[in-house]
Amino acid sequence: MATKKQDTSSRIADNKKAAYNYFFEERFEAGMVLEGWEVKSLREGKVQLTDGYVVIRDGELFVIGCQINPLKSASTHINPDSVRTKKLLLHKEQIKRLVGKVEQKGYTLVPLNLHWKAGKVKCEIALAKGKAEHDKRDTIKDREGKREVERAMKSRHR
Repeated sequence: MATKKQDTSSRIADNKKAAYNYFFEERFEAGMVLEGWEVKSLREGKVQLTDGYVVIRDGELFVIGCQINPLKSASTHINPDSVRTKKLLLHKEQIKRLVGKVEQKGYTLVPLNLHWKAGKVKCEIALAKGKAEHDKRDTIKDREGKREVERAMKSRHR
């Protein structure tokens, strides 16, 4: 189930580092099991996804390293843990397919972004393969080339 481009207003957080470090083979949209204070913090945008990664334990997917910082006004009777391991929700067939792919050499699962969909928080994850150092250099070179073209087009239109 590949996802389409989301509206930028529904985006909560992006993992820009993932595109630099990995080639994406397939993308999936998974639901997240969250606590109330986490949802409130996500509404305020207090989340960091760059150090996050996805692991498979006992046929279930979990995001580790996704940091959701609690609000100051969080409930007093709950002790918020900002780096709590969060469970991802996918169909069993999708999880089985991902398990088979991840067991192959070089494949991993990385979270790409968090976004809202029909009032629920969704996490877009990707089946990814790590980039070698020379591939990262190519990515930088392409990005800088695009920037120069944009600058030239901008100055031409003035």
